[in-house]
Order: sequence, then structure tokens, then C-alpha cells
Amino acid sequence: MDVDGTLTDGKVCIFARMSDGDLGELKIFDAHDGAGLTLAHIMGIKTGLITGRNSAATTQRAKEMKMDYVYQGRAKKLEAYRECQKLSGFDDGATAYIGDDLPDLALFEHVGLAVATANAVAELKKAAHYVTSASGGNGAAREVVELILRAQGRWKEAIPKALA
Repeated sequence: MDVDGTLTDGKVCIFARMSDGDLGELKIFDAHDGAGLTLAHIMGIKTGLITGRNSAATTQRAKEMKMDYVYQGRAKKLEAYRECQKLSGFDDGATAYIGDDLPDLALFEHVGLAVATANAVAELKKAAHYVTSASGGNGAAREVVELILRAQGRWKEAIPKALA
């Protein structure tokens, strides 16, 4: 999945620290997305992200969610996607991708389940197999985890495994 606009609401807050003048970055992640991605991990669904930005906050969130694949600073997302496929052994048909903006469009042409967030640009929504009810940073990833587990007939099995 993408990060900014998908796991976050798309806003990036950059601030200067007063003591040394260095810049910092703030990202806000949704707790429901976190719970859903944790549940995906528990249920054996491999997760990951591909983003054009490098962010310590994204690294930390991916670690907390036990994501299997983390690609940051990748302006050309298709190359990272192909690397991820090699490592995972999954083909296009067994892969879902969640995105919100034009750089995600190239992946939508390959994945078995292309998901646009409710706040995605029109071109992405048109190319998507599914558009979430939730916008990015507001439960869209959780919605997709539930969608996949329900489609696999494993949602009832997953419910008691959810962690606080």
C-alpha cells in the first residue's frame, strides 16, 4: 500500500526544531488501520508499503504493524513492487494494493485487487476494482483487511484474535 493519503490523511507536517534548526516530520496514523494491519499479520496476510517519501515515522509505524515489506524513497513504485513479488513469491493475481494518487496507477494495472481510497483522485477510482468507504488515514486499510478476510471466509476466525 501507499502511505501518504492511504495510511495517513495525506497531510505532511514539517516543523523546525527550535534548538538546532533541523527539520522534523509529523504523520498521524489511524488506530483502526493499525488494528486491522496487526490482525492481518496474525492471520498470515503479508503486508507492506511502497512510498516515494523517506520518513522515520513511517519506518516506526511499519515496524509496529509487523509489515513484511517496506520500500521508502521509491519514486517509481513498479520497481519496488516487482522486488516485493520476488521476495514474497506471490504473483499479480495474489496481490492487493491500496493507493490514492497518480503514482499508484502503474501498480493498479498489475495487481489482482486494486483498491482506491475514498479520497483518491478520479483516475485511480476509475481504475480500481474497489473503492473504500473510508478515506486514507481514516480506516481505509482496515476496511481492506476486513474485505480480504471476509472474502476468504476467515473473518469470524479472525475476530477473537484481534489484539488491543
